[in-house]
Amino acid sequence: MSRQITIALSKGRILKDTLPLLKAAGIELVEDPAKSRKLIIPTSHPDVNLLIVRASDVPTYVEYGAADVGVAGKDVLLEHGSTELYEPLDLNIACCKLMTACRTGYEVPEQGRLKVATKFVNVAKRYYASIGRQADVIKLYGSMELAPLVGLADIIVDVVDTGNTLRANGLEPRDMIAEVSSRLIVNKASMKVKFEAINQLLDQLGTAVNAGSASEE
Repeated sequence: MSRQITIALSKGRILKDTLPLLKAAGIELVEDPAKSRKLIIPTSHPDVNLLIVRASDVPTYVEYGAADVGVAGKDVLLEHGSTELYEPLDLNIACCKLMTACRTGYEVPEQGRLKVATKFVNVAKRYYASIGRQADVIKLYGSMELAPLVGLADIIVDVVDTGNTLRANGLEPRDMIAEVSSRLIVNKASMKVKFEAINQLLDQLGTAVNAGSASEE
């Protein structure tokens, strides 16, 4: 029975914060993703490879079995909306908030349709439906902060960390939609076929996460 595990990761903060956890589990990259053009990267563990993919694609790779395991932000998972993934472990990294934001001091009208700009279209639609507001959701891929300033939208839905970018552009965070951190996700079929290997990885990563949490207290 195969013990080979493929892990899908995205470059940037999630990769940077995940590497120490993988190292604690005995898994280190043999090449630097920042310097390599390779998208499949071997590791020091003979049974583990990493796939480097776009953050928004991680759940898709795992859901369809191209990767057995992945690391994705809760914001990405909420937008993806799949019920075909296990989400067994909160890695407690890349923490932030998914929030609404608008121009500082803007009074959101209590009635009428809102114009909402975001890359989290599904999340925004579900959120405004849940509070009984009609909203026209406009898909943007970046520079969310610009939308309220030029009249494209009344409100944006975006990830907020320090809030410095919002303030620098005359915006302020308003309503919390979800707390965000990175989660380990697992393909359902892989969990059955490679249970022993994946469960061992989960135990090792869980121990590393708990050790990190304890050191912060």
